[in-house]
Amino acid sequence: MKTLILLRHAKSSWKHPELDDFDRPLNKRGLHDAPVMGRRLAQHEALPDRCLSSPAVRAAATVMAVAEALGYPVDAIAWEPRIYEATSATLLDIVRQQPDNIEHILLVGHNPGLTDFANALTGDTLDNLPTAAAYTLTLPIEHWRDAAFGSGTRNAYEYPKDRN
Repeated sequence: MKTLILLRHAKSSWKHPELDDFDRPLNKRGLHDAPVMGRRLAQHEALPDRCLSSPAVRAAATVMAVAEALGYPVDAIAWEPRIYEATSATLLDIVRQQPDNIEHILLVGHNPGLTDFANALTGDTLDNLPTAAAYTLTLPIEHWRDAAFGSGTRNAYEYPKDRN
């Protein structure tokens, strides 16, 4: 059994329209929500063996805050450029390439890809994963290469506004 947490980056700032989308930082709410979600994951003992993240500024800031709250070493975060603007198919490919000694992955990325991926893996019909939402699912597999759409089971779904 493998566990996957899909975490959308926290709320980003639109204050600097001159910045490329990739370079947008977190806003005040995002800076608050990212560690909050990390602490919630820690309460559930949702401690990943591997953190994979988009290198976009807002995703990087989110995963670093979450990792710190989880006690996960920030220097062990795996930066995966394909997560930025990824489709469900690309995200599945990334997951399938993970080593089998990893049991629990935290994947930090962006919409619409993460929402589509969560729905495709589990058959859920979520309209949108809100910013800083954590969607945890299990896959009944021994090898990541066997991950498939429709094979996951949602275990948890929470986001900062669901209980402040």
